[in-house]
Amino acid sequence: MLGRILLTIDGLLLLVGAPIADYGPTHMFNPNWPPHAKFHNGQTINLSLLLGLATLFYAWRSAETPTLKKEFMLVSAFTGSIYWIAAICSILYPGTMGLDPEFGGPGFPQAPLFVFAAVCGMLGSWLEASAVKVKGS
Repeated sequence: MLGRILLTIDGLLLLVGAPIADYGPTHMFNPNWPPHAKFHNGQTINLSLLLGLATLFYAWRSAETPTLKKEFMLVSAFTGSIYWIAAICSILYPGTMGLDPEFGGPGFPQAPLFVFAAVCGMLGSWLEASAVKVKGS
């Protein structure tokens, strides 16, 4: 059950994190951002919402067999962590910063939250999947 709780935390962070952080004055309504950057911001928000829904769906989906439950937990880990891992790695691209200068940059204050959320997804999935007993294993 702890695993599903961690996956739920992860899924909820995906559902609320990007819309709260990215649909505001530092991103979507930042007059310094060109339209194409705002397009990709919208893409990121939508990706977060869809992955959050998928994470919650697979974390709580009932399974007819232990093998299928393990598979659901692995899918949930994937959908619940790829957004955060991609965000952590984004700082590696040339010219990127976690904050624009007018909002306190440089820096990457989101990093601890991204790591926490990714760990919730992966650890939650591992806890749930390791508790499942599959015949022959």
